[in-house]
Amino acid sequence: MSRAIIMLRTNQPFLDYLEELYRNQSHRENIVLKSYAKGERILTQHEVSTKIMLIGSGITKCYFVEENDKEYIVEFLGKGEIVGEIEVIKNVPCLCSIEAITEVTVYAMAIPYFQALLKNDLRLNNFLLDVFAERIVNTSSRASYQQLHTSEHTLGQLLDLKSREMEISKEDMAAYLGISVRSLNRALKEYQDNNGNREENGK
Repeated sequence: MSRAIIMLRTNQPFLDYLEELYRNQSHRENIVLKSYAKGERILTQHEVSTKIMLIGSGITKCYFVEENDKEYIVEFLGKGEIVGEIEVIKNVPCLCSIEAITEVTVYAMAIPYFQALLKNDLRLNNFLLDVFAERIVNTSSRASYQQLHTSEHTLGQLLDLKSREMEISKEDMAAYLGISVRSLNRALKEYQDNNGNREENGK
């Protein structure tokens, strides 16, 4: 049985932990609060990041741009989600881009401070282990879920997220589903037609 995919990821305990560090820090430059406008890039694929970010509020998209310039959204990230940590741990450029799709605030950690926490703070290490494990589980769950369920079902979940949490452009919806905007428009029409038929049959 497949595990239902989580389309908007959040981590309130991690956010609580970092807010505590922010309030109690002795050197104010270790963690700074930054704001990003909708559409602004927070991290850029292939570039070197100078900070590790933890989302305080708002929603972002994590995506790859392929060699043919096609965008593929891996996941939507909300409050308490950390970004840029893998790159610092592995000492590599950004593996993907992170972009604000609403107004976003982040807690930006200086890299030397983050590295010191890795060596000395068991709580941070436990949070990171949990994050890494959850990402692996979610990636495998998404793959199996999309094999076992129709694209219409996944589209329905995405439309539900759009109505409850955020405004998602057609381009982003297509990039998340791994299809073209043209195919998305066709799927949206089929979805609306099918739901209209269900409502009529239910009357």
